[in-house]
Amino acid sequence: MSSHAAHGHHDAPASAAPVHAHGHAHGPGGDPATDIDWDVLGPLLEQEAELNAAQYEEAARWIAALPTAPEVRRILDVGSGPGVVSCLLAEAFPEAEVVAVDATPALLRRASERARRLGLGDRLRTLSAGLPEDIDTLGEADLIWAGNSLHHLGDQRAALAGFAALLRPGGTVALVEGGLPARRLPRDIGIGEPGLEARMGAASATRFERMRSELPGAKRETEDWRALFSAVGLTPQGTRSFLLDLPAPLDRPAREHVIASIAREREVLGDLLSAEDSAVLERLLDPEDPEGLHHRPDVHLLSARTVHLGRRA
Repeated sequence: MSSHAAHGHHDAPASAAPVHAHGHAHGPGGDPATDIDWDVLGPLLEQEAELNAAQYEEAARWIAALPTAPEVRRILDVGSGPGVVSCLLAEAFPEAEVVAVDATPALLRRASERARRLGLGDRLRTLSAGLPEDIDTLGEADLIWAGNSLHHLGDQRAALAGFAALLRPGGTVALVEGGLPARRLPRDIGIGEPGLEARMGAASATRFERMRSELPGAKRETEDWRALFSAVGLTPQGTRSFLLDLPAPLDRPAREHVIASIAREREVLGDLLSAEDSAVLERLLDPEDPEGLHHRPDVHLLSARTVHLGRRA
């Protein structure tokens, strides 16, 4: 399983369970996102999560500082992907065992390797599991971090109820859903029709709805997360958004990530984009074009992640 960033801004298959985490994309059957080269996508997901590390660290500190926070001994990172957030959670909760849960072996291997590099190998383990069918195999936890993974499950209410059942008394579900999609370019970039990223966002939203509709057991759910927490027996504990603000000019790693992510979006959005916008993206991705992403001084990275907390009494 997995989780990824805001709706459809990266890439992953839309299978019965989420595919990875903390930065992603959605791919209805038959489009390029369903044929994934994890040697390419794994590093992209890892780089994205690293760029967002400050947001995740701040969120973890917020959770740990809550007056109702339990003693955290076991954490489930549901849709862990390459394990960046799993390792951050291990550092934020030094007494806890962290279980990185994902359905993609290549990403779990990256998570294990990362934990070993950071000296966390004795506290982080991986678990290959697909949701919702394997939810009962995850074991109990004091904190369940579900980073953009719930929306990959057809029946989100049932999945959230499953998470709630795994919590120990006083335990917390941290649900990363919503926020703001990344903005990387000005509204008018001087080529093509102004508003390119807004149109890409609209295409991505269409693709997201297609992905949701094709999930097994898909049910439409009003995205009132406080109400959903209450419906499954959890007490809402607050909602906060965490900002990533990397102004222009970007350093090389951030610029390379923007280029790679926009290239992937162009691939997976396909014919949802107009011919004119596709031609503009081709120019933006051309390393020889002076108007392209490799050279533009106005490329930036601005986004927000929203975290919703629900507590078991």
